Amino acid sequence: MKIIRTEIPDVVIVEPVVFNDDRGWFMESFNESSFHRSLVAVGLPIPKSFVQSNHSSSKMNVLRGLHYQLPPHAQGKLVRVVKGSVFDVAVDIRVGSETFGKWVGVELSDLNKKMLWIPEGFAHGFIALEDNTEFLYKTTAYYSKACERAIRWDDPDLNIEWPVLDGIHLNVSSKDNEALLLHEINNADLFCI
Repeated sequence: MKIIRTEIPDVVIVEPVVFNDDRGWFMESFNESSFHRSLVAVGLPIPKSFVQSNHSSSKMNVLRGLHYQLPPHAQGKLVRVVKGSVFDVAVDIRVGSETFGKWVGVELSDLNKKMLWIPEGFAHGFIALEDNTEFLYKTTAYYSKACERAIRWDDPDLNIEWPVLDGIHLNVSSKDNEALLLHEINNADLFCI
């Protein structure tokens, strides 16, 4: 497993070792020991154990996000695509962080087999670049509706460069379209029950 740092040092691309031959290919999609050793090797902490795994399917131009959960249900996420492709985005929402309000975007696909590790304290979203894109992610905390929050995907202060062609209609849920802008988030709303 190879770890590649992004512009936000705590968010890393994970490249698995893929074995190819005339029959097809094989890879370990997750090995906790190897994942932990690889993170420590680049100076990152070992995350909490993964407790939930999610799988979604999206049509082309579906945009989901930017989602996060408040403590004590804040989630670290290890995300990957098993069919199709996405442009995946992580936004640093850790108050006081040197990279607060910054974002990083990576293309994940069934062909490149890359994964993205997004620790707690980040909002996350993606846009499907192909029909029937299947997205899998492991989380370090269980989903909690009471702690679920979102930031507008088109927040002008974030200025995320989503790979969308002019004239293409994005398919975004009303909940995501009505999310708050980053500067509207109430600092008192930093914890939930």
